[in-house]
Amino acid sequence: MMTNDPLLHPLLDGDRRALSRAITLVESTRPDHRDRAMALLAALPDRQALRIGLSGTPGVGKSSFIEAFGMMLTGQGLRVAVLAVDPSSTRSGGSILGDKTRMERLSRDPRAFIRPSPSSAVLGGVARRTREAIRLCEAAGHDVVLVETVGVGQSEVLVAGMTDLFVLLLAPAGGDELQGVKRGIMEVADLILVNKADGELLAPARRTVADYAGALRLLRKRPQDPDGFPKALPVSALTGDGLTRAWDEMRALADWRRETGHQDRARAAQAQDWFTAELRAALLARLQTPEAKAQVAALGARVAAGALPPALAAQQVLDWLDGT
Repeated sequence: MMTNDPLLHPLLDGDRRALSRAITLVESTRPDHRDRAMALLAALPDRQALRIGLSGTPGVGKSSFIEAFGMMLTGQGLRVAVLAVDPSSTRSGGSILGDKTRMERLSRDPRAFIRPSPSSAVLGGVARRTREAIRLCEAAGHDVVLVETVGVGQSEVLVAGMTDLFVLLLAPAGGDELQGVKRGIMEVADLILVNKADGELLAPARRTVADYAGALRLLRKRPQDPDGFPKALPVSALTGDGLTRAWDEMRALADWRRETGHQDRARAAQAQDWFTAELRAALLARLQTPEAKAQVAALGARVAAGALPPALAAQQVLDWLDGT
């Protein structure tokens, strides 16, 4: 699909303002904006960055880690994009935390781009248009795209379905903390990083790393994991210790998956999931019109009164939609 959108060429040249405006465009729910956004996305070249999902328990220091890690990468000449998904205000729908204020140094780095996006009550700890924002960041020439999730529970592992690597960030604690980490997250984590491994917490951090390394060996062995993966490592966002090794391990895993074809197969599956998610969202959107809401409410009242079986009521809604 061809487009003469004025955002396209500045975006491809890496203009940060154009990238911000393009993400705002794809996040918009206005029908005319959606049409324009789809045309813009269809015109993007196939540029690929290393996509890294990052999750962690509250208070683990995700923003501090991302800032230290991002500064290290930009110091190596890489361009880094951070898509930080914030919890949404239930009133305004906007972001609450504001990651640019939590990553001051990185936000001033000309080789970095930080975009906080409201989760808008979307399950999975990601925003509705995170996949599209990733594509835009890749088109703008970023080498690494970090997706920081809200950190609200097991459902946030959905971010693993749109990234190449999934990193779980944890704080030093006793082995009992293993009971509090959801198995679903552990099963998709490619790398567990125990942050705050410095000062008095260094020894507890090393013990925690050993605990998780043992748990990972017991939990799984996947075909997309080479020997030695998944791994647990200590890092410190404060001192920078362990960041270089963590990056080396990420690159080693990504290179292995690329060379063995696992990354291509994973991205193809992710594209299929994206299509399914968009189709489901579009179908649900058809139920949000005033006419559809009235129809659903009327049938729902009959179901509640026992006058209509739920399955038959649902079929009548579908039949009504087919006739609209």
